Amino acid sequence: MKKTELEIVALSHSITQTHSYAVVLGEVDGLRRLPIVIGGFEAQAIAVALERMQPSRPLTHDLFANFMTTFGITLMEVVIYKLEEGIFFSKLICQHDGGTIEIDSRTSDALALAVRATCKIYTYENILEAAGLYLEQGDAGQSGSDSKSSKTIPVGSKQSGPENEMKKMSLDELNKLLHEVLEQEDYSRAISIRDEINNRKKK
Repeated sequence: MKKTELEIVALSHSITQTHSYAVVLGEVDGLRRLPIVIGGFEAQAIAVALERMQPSRPLTHDLFANFMTTFGITLMEVVIYKLEEGIFFSKLICQHDGGTIEIDSRTSDALALAVRATCKIYTYENILEAAGLYLEQGDAGQSGSDSKSSKTIPVGSKQSGPENEMKKMSLDELNKLLHEVLEQEDYSRAISIRDEINNRKKK
């Protein structure tokens, strides 16, 4: 199955939902975005690497990256290979002594290591179709200068109302709301709306 290359385009946190974070992966040379909810510790680990900060002592992911380097293990790529019940599954593709090794990993950990190793991130078309969000061409143009560089964006201040309000909305209204929050780059809110739309379609 053909792989699609992704890049980290945003790391967002919600000021209205404690410990709720989303790392947003963007399709390279494409308009789709794949938001993945992660924990606070993993969000911090990714942010530290994105901002090229040097902690006084190595974080867990720094330690693991240093361990791999010391023993001659190279992280070649990260592949998000499965989506099951809203959970993303990933693997680390490593090279050691001329051989290739695949290591199962939580997606948040895999991304934290990928940033440190500056390796490529991939997923498959069926995962993007199931969980990806589409940006309008104009939106992509507006953020074009950021498409090759990661950024940390606080979101959540422009919530359109409590989540139970979505239950009262039609599919057309939900799709319109999804477009609006994508324009605001409120990816945490977009995840909830996308899930509600998908749940409606399954019924």
